[in-house]
Amino acid sequence: MMRITSILATFTFITSFCNAQNNKEQNNIAVIGYYAGRTTAIDSFEIEKLTHLIFSFCHLKGDSLAVDNARDSATIVSMVALKQRNPRLKILLSLGGWGGCKTCSAVFSTKKGRKTFSNSVKHLTDYFGTDGIDLDWEYPAISGFPGHAYGPEDKPNFTALVKELRKKLGKKKEISFAAGGFSSYIDSAVEWKKVMPMINRINLMSYDLVSGFSKVSGHHTPLYSTAQQVESVDNGVKELIAAGVPPAKIAIGAAFYARLFEVSDTANNGLYRPGHFYHGLSYSRFADTININNGFIQYWDSTAMAPYAFNKQRKLLATYDDSVSIKLKTEYVIKNKLNGIMFWQLADDSFTNGLLDAIDKAKKQETK
Repeated sequence: MMRITSILATFTFITSFCNAQNNKEQNNIAVIGYYAGRTTAIDSFEIEKLTHLIFSFCHLKGDSLAVDNARDSATIVSMVALKQRNPRLKILLSLGGWGGCKTCSAVFSTKKGRKTFSNSVKHLTDYFGTDGIDLDWEYPAISGFPGHAYGPEDKPNFTALVKELRKKLGKKKEISFAAGGFSSYIDSAVEWKKVMPMINRINLMSYDLVSGFSKVSGHHTPLYSTAQQVESVDNGVKELIAAGVPPAKIAIGAAFYARLFEVSDTANNGLYRPGHFYHGLSYSRFADTININNGFIQYWDSTAMAPYAFNKQRKLLATYDDSVSIKLKTEYVIKNKLNGIMFWQLADDSFTNGLLDAIDKAKKQETK
């Protein structure tokens, strides 16, 4: 009887240990920060809590990826040096951004353009000692930045571009791209089933879902859809999976900044009201700005799982992520076995006890 009890105890221990190891491995999600801040500030952030840091942005010069100036070069060098603090950290260069891809449609429309670009990516990757490329073309095949060319041919050309990059960079370097978090992008911009086998992940921009062009306010980075607003993290993830994207290659987006909208009236505490974009605000400035002394009352939307604040006197709605919504997004990634969580951008965070810290705490809590 004692021997049976001992065997059962050993089995229980081994099972518990294996489950704990599996949970720990599952929770080892990617934590990806874009960075567009000052060269001298990068070393002040909690880099140990990241798996990826993406320099934002390089641009096209002719058909080639270009680092535009000495300051950008210094920033990239400083980012690569952070590997001394965090050896597992991967540094990626990023192309484009909002307004930074004016000639992308033309350059990537030819085999020569794609080849020249890929050669330049390989050159810069080797020169700086970085780990890959993130494509932030906003957007292939659909309207993006006002005045930028686009057309249906962008869709297969994007596939051809990724194929050429993978051929040039080899299997060890990473290739990712920033994907619009809204339905028209997911439906029309990318040949998902052809592209996904060649890349490491997509960074789903599940923020700015109520954009600077919107005439109605709403949550700009909600976790779930509401009756008034379909676009959300969850909606984007479900649409991607339906399009054939593996969950393990989806990194959802979080916002380290608020969007403020000036609305026409005070109904519904400013949510889903006629209005226009007012300005953005870094998370590091939230405590001094979005508070009762400045006329803001903070609220929580239990359907969208998103915070917001409203200044009734000024008719200003602030929509954002906070430590609670960031925790819920991190838990969503782990629960749904996604690749990770990414955010725009690290320079908007506090140096300590910020939203990056909230991601890290949620990861560790889920591991226990």
